Amino acid sequence: MTDLYQAQRAMRNMRRAAMQRGVIAILDIGTSKIACLILRFDGVDSFGDDTVGPMAGQSSFRVIGAATTRSRGVRFGEIAVMAETERAVRTAVQAAQKMANVRVDHVIACFSGAEPRSYGLAGEIDLEDSVVTEQDVARVLSACDMPDIGQDREVLHAQPVNFALDHRSGLGDPRGQIGNRLATDMHLLSIDGNVVQNILHCIQRCDLELAGMASSAYVSGISALVEDEQELGAACIEMGGGSTGISVFMKKHMIFADAVRMGGDHVTSDISKGLMVPMAVAERIKTKHGGVQATGMDDREMIEVGGDSGDWEKDRRQVSRAELIGIMRPRVEEILEEVRARLDAAGFDSLPSQQIVLTGGASQIPGLDGLASRILGQRVRLGRPLRVQGLPQAATGAAFSSTVGLCLFAAHPQDEWWDFEIPAERYPARSLKRVVKWFKDNW
Repeated sequence: MTDLYQAQRAMRNMRRAAMQRGVIAILDIGTSKIACLILRFDGVDSFGDDTVGPMAGQSSFRVIGAATTRSRGVRFGEIAVMAETERAVRTAVQAAQKMANVRVDHVIACFSGAEPRSYGLAGEIDLEDSVVTEQDVARVLSACDMPDIGQDREVLHAQPVNFALDHRSGLGDPRGQIGNRLATDMHLLSIDGNVVQNILHCIQRCDLELAGMASSAYVSGISALVEDEQELGAACIEMGGGSTGISVFMKKHMIFADAVRMGGDHVTSDISKGLMVPMAVAERIKTKHGGVQATGMDDREMIEVGGDSGDWEKDRRQVSRAELIGIMRPRVEEILEEVRARLDAAGFDSLPSQQIVLTGGASQIPGLDGLASRILGQRVRLGRPLRVQGLPQAATGAAFSSTVGLCLFAAHPQDEWWDFEIPAERYPARSLKRVVKWFKDNW
């Protein structure tokens, strides 16, 4: 635990140094594509508006290089074949560097999968002086009871989501305010440590330094949710190729994250098996003709399956669109049912606003928003990433939500546990609290 704390702190310092030098690379390691963007920073201001710690620097940036390549060696958002993934990462980074005409040494990476688990932590202290200082914030964060996250698991995000000073709760930044007792609620996200080690090793093999890591469910939420959704409570469902990430935001902080090990590639696989065609043909059919809502016309709309088996009759086969929808819909329903189970377990129905935003490449299946609103029982909209200066048109779709979110995460980092000088003797190791407990107490 102490090792990871130091590693995260070192990464934050590395990120700041890279930003001051002017360029940093963004790497989105997905199951279906690997995207690399190169950012140029114009300057870092000393403090942001609504963030707490020393890392809270706002900075303006523009994208000067962008490249994507087909992902290889990645399954369920986790590296399965190291050499293949290394080659794909090298391809994407080199193409982006060529476009930007600059060399980068530091990358910030995001990934899905890794079995994320959320914990809600609470801690409180008596103030030595009546005015809250940064050291008091560090002490109250270290006073949180650390849950037993399990063997071989590591903490990816540890963010204070709420502060309370005496009877006043819902404070974003308590420093400089006067009171006697300071309390905090913290959201902690743990992941499988081996997945992180594999990503770290892969990036080092590409002669790059890792300057930060994030969960793609978290960064997708940053880019796809508008400000009032992040404030009032909303869930971002990032439907990727190999896994579907879930993140719940409240008061501009992530308070829950999870992942379902199914995504768009599983729909493609079902088409491939159902129609007995190669995966590449199944992907083309899904993209051009796919859907989940059947109409009366679909029985008459015939799709040319195509193929190159050499058997003329087999290669000229046709299927109706209704048959294709019949193959796709059960798998999409299964993914959404699993998402609903995870949201129910997190207590999502207790939030005041229950907006759900679908993003990621697989969210572009026609009719998905209507099916999702019926299964999830909430208002559902399709999300697109926020516009980022210099981003090429090809990278503005829903499939690039996590990539754009990672740019915003790099430029406007939220405070985390490692941004404060926490006393060394206060590495906590005890209990577990409910994720949305702090929310229920404060509303």
